[in-house]
Amino acid sequence: MTKAYTLGLYEKAMPSELSWAEKLTAAKEAGFDFVEISIDETDAKLSRLDMPQEERLELVRTMYETGIPIRTMCLSGHRKYPLGSNDPAVCKRGMEIMEKAIQLADDLGIRIIQLAGYDVYYEEGSDKTRARFEKNLKKAAMMAARAGVMMGFETMETEFMNTTAKAMEHVNRVQSAYLNVYPDTGNIKNAAVTYGTDVLADLASGAGHITSVHLKETVPGVFREVPFGTGHVDFKAMIRTAWSMGIRKYVTEFWYTGNPGWKEDLVFAHDMMAGILDGQPED
Repeated sequence: MTKAYTLGLYEKAMPSELSWAEKLTAAKEAGFDFVEISIDETDAKLSRLDMPQEERLELVRTMYETGIPIRTMCLSGHRKYPLGSNDPAVCKRGMEIMEKAIQLADDLGIRIIQLAGYDVYYEEGSDKTRARFEKNLKKAAMMAARAGVMMGFETMETEFMNTTAKAMEHVNRVQSAYLNVYPDTGNIKNAAVTYGTDVLADLASGAGHITSVHLKETVPGVFREVPFGTGHVDFKAMIRTAWSMGIRKYVTEFWYTGNPGWKEDLVFAHDMMAGILDGQPED
């Protein structure tokens, strides 16, 4: 019987020097269903957007050979090249990244691109950066609609878009079936603590517009590299709420930090989350 959900692995949970065949195999051995590719702000990751056709075909072949596909993309490269930048050259590069990311997703069979919810990151935000972000976001949604590739905002660690409700404001303004929300459990939990609000109510505010969920651990003020089970995210409650809204695609987000036992870390993360997901009510 087919499982009711799929559970993915964030690429950066594995050593970067591994080949794609090795990464996909490691994910499979740990029990995951798919891998989330990273297109971050580094030149090495951004260069993937210019991957030759032969290399794209080879990667698709590797997915079939290993039995593990790449089905989501974490597109954080917009942190360096944000869509709301005051610099026209940076904005232009940001839109090029968007167009190429959608094309890469189309070629590789990636269903969902997780967008970084920033108008700007290394600049000061303003009404102008927000307006520019909104204008370019509408263009990006049209690109995604053309390709039939879904985009979902990641809820970030900055004030601009650190809650599901804030992400939904942009989704509602753009009004495209191809722009939705891909929340990060750790980030929205930290925001809820900061604001004194109910994190589950915030997650529920995205009902009907959530593509998938990043399962990430945090503690107040710390957004990265917090081991599962050592933070304050109630994954059982988060998954139960997401499940009740029909969310069936999840990704464990954590990082390889040099631990020689990283393969055991993959198994631990998979088993912890699969244990919760397996306990959800049948459809």
